[in-house]
Amino acid sequence: MTISRSRGLFITLEGIDGAGKSSQFDAMVAELRSLGRSVVATREPGGTPLGESLRELLLTQDMSTSTEALLVFAARQEHVLKVIEPALLRGHDVVCDRFTDATLAYQGAGKGIPRDRLEALAYWVHPGLTPDLTVLLDVPAATAAQRLRAQSRQADRFEREPEEFFTRVREQYLELAREQADRWCVIDASRELGEVRQDILQNLKKRL
Repeated sequence: MTISRSRGLFITLEGIDGAGKSSQFDAMVAELRSLGRSVVATREPGGTPLGESLRELLLTQDMSTSTEALLVFAARQEHVLKVIEPALLRGHDVVCDRFTDATLAYQGAGKGIPRDRLEALAYWVHPGLTPDLTVLLDVPAATAAQRLRAQSRQADRFEREPEEFFTRVREQYLELAREQADRWCVIDASRELGEVRQDILQNLKKRL
């Protein structure tokens, strides 16, 4: 798929915790800017003052799975209305760390909320808005868990989920990528950091 339009590009980065998204996100943004593109870099949950407050709750406070999903979409509503859509309409590219695919994977496959229920919420919150390109950093759950254990900081509420949870999340991501292969780019993130980065940037250039 070759993307060409006057409106900005909406690019998302996905992957299970421990896949290495934080290590690759800045490189994607820098690559786009080096090509002369105006880029808004953002994340979910978050991206707005309210979204960041909700993010803190989601990462630290125990809550029911349904409450969790509703808070994710509440943060997303603010994010879409105040950051993502305005930037795209002004011709800026938006690079976002996670979007609704993460909700389908984490709250859906990971925690058991029916997919059609989450898709109904997505249609309400951002009808017609779908990423132009989604980069999936794919890594086995066991490898991701090993990486998380090696980190010195305290794990958040999601990172403390068992390996079986992340296996379900990963499988959902891969299923989504198969369903909409034209917008997904699946990267083997189990390799060395520089090799993964080079693969991402090469694929990003191809899509432009």
